[in-house]
Amino acid sequence: MKIMILCLCLLSTITLGHGHGPAVVRVEEGSDVILPCSLSSKENIVDKLFDWRKDGQKKKEEVFLYDGGDHYNNGRPGQDEQFKGRVSHFKDQLKNGNASIKINNTKISDSGNYTCDFPHLEPRQTFYIELVVGAALKPYTRTLTATEDGALLQCVVEGASPKPKVEWKDRAGNILPAEEPQVSDRGGSYDVTLLTTVTKTDHYRCVVTQEEIHHQTHSETYVFIYEKLREESSSKELIGWLGGFFSGWVSGVLTLAAVLVLLVATKCIIIRRIKEPQRRETEEDGYEFEAKR
Repeated sequence: MKIMILCLCLLSTITLGHGHGPAVVRVEEGSDVILPCSLSSKENIVDKLFDWRKDGQKKKEEVFLYDGGDHYNNGRPGQDEQFKGRVSHFKDQLKNGNASIKINNTKISDSGNYTCDFPHLEPRQTFYIELVVGAALKPYTRTLTATEDGALLQCVVEGASPKPKVEWKDRAGNILPAEEPQVSDRGGSYDVTLLTTVTKTDHYRCVVTQEEIHHQTHSETYVFIYEKLREESSSKELIGWLGGFFSGWVSGVLTLAAVLVLLVATKCIIIRRIKEPQRRETEEDGYEFEAKR
């Protein structure tokens, strides 16, 4: 009966470990990362054995093995080539049951599932950790075309992992409408191209966000071509308007002058016609006076 109870306890301990799922650690490529592994009992493990391994395609890869003071960093053979010289433990924390390790200069290939195993403990304890190493290269931007209607901007992100969210924003942080992003999957790393059209002078940012590794980067560009084109267009419109205005004004003045000349000429003719009969009457009176004499 006691044997059966012991077996059930051992089984429940292992199941509980799987039931909680692995702890997930995310980091940007090139950074250092700590993979946590500590006994809840705080038991001194200076003289114990613990083994860190990574799931490989065909077999487990040896990451770090500690056995009572003997480990890979002091000459012990067997460590996988990928991790040589990059993995260390926290010697002063062993007395507190801390078997965490530090991996320096992480690589995309370090991503995967790790186990921290205490095979000689009763009951045996195994911790599961998932490491996600992301590549977050800074995007580059350029202006493809510039017309009187606006400028077409392009943002390119290459080799990003995990898959990033790419957005165009203006200086105020407003997200700009953009075309559907062009995404290429290269076996876990992604190339993304995003186009947008802007219609005013401003500073614009292409923002790349990778929430899985809590990373964000951006590249900024300044657009001034559209404003220049608009000023030229406005100047042309103004010149055209002024030309039309002055042309119309001159035509109006000439028309008015012609009307005035016509009115003056008409008035002269009328006055002349009025004076002509008066002159004749005067002449006739003169003739009559001479005849009476």
